[in-house]
Amino acid sequence: MNNSKNKTGKIILIGAGPGDVSLLTLQGKSWLQKAEVILYDHLVNEDLLRFTQKKTEIFYVGKKEGVASLEQEKINSLLIKKAQEGKVVVRLKGGDPFIFGRGGEEIQAAKKSNIPFLVVPGVTSVTGVAAYAGIPLTHRHLSSTLSVITGSNEKNQGDIHIDWEKIASRSGTLVFLMGARKLPLIVEKLMKFGKSPDTPIAVIQWGTTARQKTWKGTLSTIGEKTSKEKISPPALTIIGEVVNLKPEIEWYEHLPLFGKSIVVTRKGDQAEGMIERLGELGAEPVFFPVIETVAPEDWATLDEALNNISRYDGLIFTSVNGVRFFFQRLKETQQDIRNLKNLRVYTIGPKTAEAVRDLGICVDVVPEDFVAESLIESIGKEKITGQRFLIPRAAVAREILPETLRDMGAQVDIAPAYQTILPKPKSDAFSKRLQSGDIDVLTFTSSSTVKNFLELTGKSLFEKVKKTRIACIGPITAETAKNAGLNVDILPKEYTVPALLEAIEDYYKP
Repeated sequence: MNNSKNKTGKIILIGAGPGDVSLLTLQGKSWLQKAEVILYDHLVNEDLLRFTQKKTEIFYVGKKEGVASLEQEKINSLLIKKAQEGKVVVRLKGGDPFIFGRGGEEIQAAKKSNIPFLVVPGVTSVTGVAAYAGIPLTHRHLSSTLSVITGSNEKNQGDIHIDWEKIASRSGTLVFLMGARKLPLIVEKLMKFGKSPDTPIAVIQWGTTARQKTWKGTLSTIGEKTSKEKISPPALTIIGEVVNLKPEIEWYEHLPLFGKSIVVTRKGDQAEGMIERLGELGAEPVFFPVIETVAPEDWATLDEALNNISRYDGLIFTSVNGVRFFFQRLKETQQDIRNLKNLRVYTIGPKTAEAVRDLGICVDVVPEDFVAESLIESIGKEKITGQRFLIPRAAVAREILPETLRDMGAQVDIAPAYQTILPKPKSDAFSKRLQSGDIDVLTFTSSSTVKNFLELTGKSLFEKVKKTRIACIGPITAETAKNAGLNVDILPKEYTVPALLEAIEDYYKP
């Protein structure tokens, strides 16, 4: 039953930061997780949508420099309409919403309609992009003042409505936002009103992302340096002596995977560690989950096994998901975890073993290699004839483990503990990036991720996928990729996510 009519809605204005997902504030993330409706802009990194609920309504209101796909008045109306329905409405804006972001106008509209509101500041591109470019905006020996100026002109007039004479006379650092297309005009006006032609200038495009690019020169030379390249938004321009500090302080552009866009296909709750590490290495993690795990269609088989757990000698977990759903069902059916005390516990992979140990249960066997074949070899060293094993796993999985154990004389029961389904992408942004060739590496951590990825992207993008570097966690996944017609470029020696990321880093070493 929907009680939204009896609930007071609210509007949450959130600054999404300049591009890097990790620059979102903790409070911003918390509200995204609670949001029932989200309206987001063009410059918002769509990977932020991974923090939202499955049922959240999402509206793209695409405000670009000088162009809005939805007029501001209509955006205001939509915000108010959804809040009046009793919903938590998040307005997600690039950078900080109160710095040339029209956040003030949207809050005024909420106030006028008596809608409760809350503002979550964001890391503005002014400071975020400058920091990632290695340019301190102030320095006690070079600049003690900072001026932030909009370079945008939404009426498409030739001039920008600022007092050029006053701006040119300032001795500190000047920062122009949204002025990529007005760069020649900005340079011309500053020199015309007295700013020295030798004044250092840096133009940073797509700052804080793997696409970050910097052009550096002086007011008199920057035009020549950028004339052969099209500088398109988003771009930030820094003018002043602090620009000369960039060679000493720059760091982001020297990280080992800087400039690489690397796709993470793991499901949401398992992807965060991988995403975080890629960010630390300077890559742009592109989140595109191709698997969603849900409860099996029928719990009957697992419930029967839990009710008769004493008849088993061994319990085999092949994945973290198997552990999670098994123990969740154990709790739901009010079974006593102490009933497992006489079972030998086997796991494939250290993460699976860790998930079991976190529950206070000892793991007896973890094979050296993290594949079913290695576990079979380990179990084969034991006398298992006549012994009975339970394998809680996905409804559909490789059969080599149970079949081989049966051939060795064991009894094996397979109990579906979960099933994997195809998630529905929240936008078509990823397909557009893949189509444009803006993806460097696709990572696959299981055969299912390979199959599901190809199904989600479709035949029309297959040639683009073939031309993209492929990184697989292990030989089984690699074989699936090869059988699908893909070339596997990166394969770690150890079949773990950390080893996979290390192999990607090694691949790009000079």
